[in-house]
Amino acid sequence: MNNFLLLFMSSPDASQGGGSFLATWGILIPLFLIMYLLLIRPQRKRQKEHEKLLTELKKGDRVVTNSGMFGTIFAIYDDKNKVVLKITDDIKVEFLKSSIAGKVD
Repeated sequence: MNNFLLLFMSSPDASQGGGSFLATWGILIPLFLIMYLLLIRPQRKRQKEHEKLLTELKKGDRVVTNSGMFGTIFAIYDDKNKVVLKITDDIKVEFLKSSIAGKVD
């Protein structure tokens, strides 16, 4: 790694212009800023909203899972991270709590 840095710092272009190092950082910093604003920040926001949704779930809420299955919450087991959904009166299915995509109105 150090050899690479020495080669980079001792390149003929860097010693002649003196501004290529600053120009490189002048391009990279806005690029990282744009990546953060367009990709990382919205993803974190969605993740926080999903976590908030999962903590506010209660028995009787109508929800949809990531796989597209609709059901009503019959029971919540926070210690096991499971939710039991009632599909019909006779059918109850267990899901991971994290697989709940959202509430249905």
